[in-house]
Amino acid sequence: MLNSVLVALDGSEISERVIEILDNLALSKDAKVILCHVFPTPESEMELPADRPQPESPTFSYFHIEKQLRSYQEKLSIPTELELVTGDPAEEIIRLANIYKTDLIIIGSRGLMGMKRIVQGSVSSQVVEEANCSVLVVKPR
Repeated sequence: MLNSVLVALDGSEISERVIEILDNLALSKDAKVILCHVFPTPESEMELPADRPQPESPTFSYFHIEKQLRSYQEKLSIPTELELVTGDPAEEIIRLANIYKTDLIIIGSRGLMGMKRIVQGSVSSQVVEEANCSVLVVKPR
């Protein structure tokens, strides 16, 4: 049985699938489940394309993400906690997993290939390599 699970969500379409997988896991009745989202710091963000709409404000984004995480909490049959942090996504996910001494990290994979993967990097790959616990990577269907 898993006693502590950290679920890293990025607000993308894969997040719904990650929540489905979490809801189907066999967890102990006293399991601690933490839903987390990492807001990248400006140093860790790639330059944003000029032809795409930019976020209106960090505050709007924070409240939007928090609302989304709370909706996931309502869908789940298990109690959860929320962690919204800022920093390098992979580093913060690993840091939170260490703080909570998690047995498992669940993270989505965007399925980046080729140059996109090289340029944008893979948070899930970095977490798999550096985490001190098991990592379940959920792929798109």
